Amino acid sequence: MSQTPGSAPWSTELTRYLRTETVGGSILLVAAAIAVVWANSPFSPAYEALRDFTVGPASLHLNLTVGTWAQDGLLAVFFFIAGLELKRELVVGELADRKKALLPVLAAVGGVLFPAAIAATIGWGTPGLERAWAIPVATDIAFALGVLALTGSRIPTTARVFLLSLAVVDDLIGIGLIAILFTSTISLLWLAATTACAVLYWFAQHRRVTTPLLYVPLAALTWFAVHQSGIHATIAGVLLGVLTRVHTDPGESAAPAERLSHRIQPWSAGLCVPLFALFASGVPLGTEALGAVFTTPVGLSIVLGLIVGKIVGIFGTSWVAIRLGIATRPTGLQWGDLLALAVLGAIGFTVSLLVADLALGDGDQADIAKAAVLVTSLIASLLGSTLLLRRGRAHRQPDETIGGVDK
Repeated sequence: MSQTPGSAPWSTELTRYLRTETVGGSILLVAAAIAVVWANSPFSPAYEALRDFTVGPASLHLNLTVGTWAQDGLLAVFFFIAGLELKRELVVGELADRKKALLPVLAAVGGVLFPAAIAATIGWGTPGLERAWAIPVATDIAFALGVLALTGSRIPTTARVFLLSLAVVDDLIGIGLIAILFTSTISLLWLAATTACAVLYWFAQHRRVTTPLLYVPLAALTWFAVHQSGIHATIAGVLLGVLTRVHTDPGESAAPAERLSHRIQPWSAGLCVPLFALFASGVPLGTEALGAVFTTPVGLSIVLGLIVGKIVGIFGTSWVAIRLGIATRPTGLQWGDLLALAVLGAIGFTVSLLVADLALGDGDQADIAKAAVLVTSLIASLLGSTLLLRRGRAHRQPDETIGGVDK
């Protein structure tokens, strides 16, 4: 089919459209809303049957449910994109400055310790909650960045770098806790295989190998090795992302990290993350479960752990680190911006739901925990969006300070 000069095929226009973070965030939130409505409708048995349908070769221990494939497989693609962006920012971007790079790391640690302490205190002595304190420790990267893209477009781009870096570190800690608390055995043999795959990937990058005939099978093998090792498979995405070269060679139009991000990001935003949200967000929200969110130890530990613990942990740690000169505030961001980002840090979805499954299994407590995660994430999204919109109006004004004091 012929095209007018300078025009792009519809597929090219679609991928360009999907690279817009606002669009990706919108698709993600729509998918989550569909899942909630579907799972709480008369058609919920069809939703559960699809989510729990098993597919994959049993001989390779990959006969997983559709929901697990979305969680362990599709989400690894998103974590690969996040790893690429984190590597680029650490090497050639905003986080190349050590003090700027240290701030999101410290904020992430504070955003893990405070929620864990609050949840452990509230749930202390409650049967079945021995390990549920880990539920509110992680920030959901995809949802937090989606909300930021939708409502925080007017604040400096360094906000996205800070939130991305914080959430990646945060989720790595959360996945580490999963490995410690809920992994009965870790296979050293498969960990060695993972290391070998990572070394081969790095060597290929170092030798400027570009053929996908090597990288696609190697990426799949790395994911498989991580999955078989007993560690959460999404780690494979982050691992390969941070091993990708970000410097441009003479004669190159773009570095591999930039090229890969450009090609894969539309698939991540338009397919992988929305499908994950579709199968992870189908949480029962009956009146009993919603009431129990604010009246039972498991519900309160998650609500207060996320809302209070995350905000105090992220913002408080950032404030102390900056005041003591340990870290530097991101370029262009004011204290109000950091507070809004700390609220977005209370969106605990992906890893929180995973930990709820592992810690509580099936039953009433698990349903309450999942409802608490969903309700709290919604509250954090709305509150964070409101603060971001206010900060956007403040950044449009010519003077960001009044009498030398941050607004």
